Amino acid sequence: MANPMTEMLKGTLEGIVLALLAGRPAYGYEITALLRERGFTDLAEGTVYALLVRIEQRGFVDVEKVPSEKGPPRKVFSINAKGREQLDEFWKTWSFLAERIEQLRQGG
Repeated sequence: MANPMTEMLKGTLEGIVLALLAGRPAYGYEITALLRERGFTDLAEGTVYALLVRIEQRGFVDVEKVPSEKGPPRKVFSINAKGREQLDEFWKTWSFLAERIEQLRQGG
């Protein structure tokens, strides 16, 4: 059986990454490191990179190639207006669900 945390993250990771990018632009490995610092330790790097491709294709981020001291240029992702709209929608949905789940947990 799949890890329950992994399964729940699948539906929320996009919003989590957009929230990180709302704080500041970052590149792929840096985003993975920020997530791990916040307790998402089991998150595979490949999962983050696949998500970054999706949010770029959906037009939620702008990408700038920045020279790297080690190897090829890095793709630095920054949230744009469409991404901020998506993030706002994520937080509204999250609040709605969290309230309902808490009500269930409290026995109501």
